[in-house]
Amino acid sequence: MAVDPELAAKMAPGFMPVPLARRLLRLTRSGTLATLMGEGTPFASLVSVATDIDGAPIILISGLSHHTRHILADARCSLLLAETGKGDPLAHPRLTLNARARRVDREGPEGERIRRRFLSRHPKAELYADFPDFGFWRLEPSHLYLNGGFARAWDGEAAEVLLPADIATAFDGLDAGATAHMNADHAAAVKLYATVLDGQEKGPWRVSGVDPEGIDLIAGERTARIAFPAVITEAGILRRYLAELAEKARRDA
Repeated sequence: MAVDPELAAKMAPGFMPVPLARRLLRLTRSGTLATLMGEGTPFASLVSVATDIDGAPIILISGLSHHTRHILADARCSLLLAETGKGDPLAHPRLTLNARARRVDREGPEGERIRRRFLSRHPKAELYADFPDFGFWRLEPSHLYLNGGFARAWDGEAAEVLLPADIATAFDGLDAGATAHMNADHAAAVKLYATVLDGQEKGPWRVSGVDPEGIDLIAGERTARIAFPAVITEAGILRRYLAELAEKARRDA
């Protein structure tokens, strides 16, 4: 959906909603999940969040929880992702998405990928991720609502923000190898990515995920993201971009 010209004229100069929405999706580690109780009453709860290759949120929840029972009966849900910081909380950007929840089968390539990407983002969840009553769910967004602050509101179809299926499919398999390789063999470069390229404080930074548009980093509860100059679907280009980013970080350090 193109931004309406009248709406665009009211937006703050320099406001780029789609990149901001993508950044919130990739960086936010927890969000408020709203589900529908049997009689249609809204029910909100806090969940840990990671993203699939295309940017769709993935969650890990217990079958004993209220929200799991709700989405088993009615898959419609909403997720609020908000950036936190000092000052007025409403001055920080937040993203709301409408979605349908789909349980991910643990067997097969999709289940392995979802589990790997979630636990790489939330390593402590490995303590309970394989309990019989826990399951991974992928939220299939349909519409997004972004509030980036005063005069920075935007809404659009999820397809404008998520990666197309063919690009995500072409990249599938590259993320696991790149994540493991960078953490095992290039820890110094990873720290420079976070501190030099993204301006973060020093810490035990590591790669938590790679996708066609960028690389996600975590250090404890902190997150960072480095965007690629273009969308990637080939291993050779991915290696080149990672090397170029490392070179730039060393040069700017």
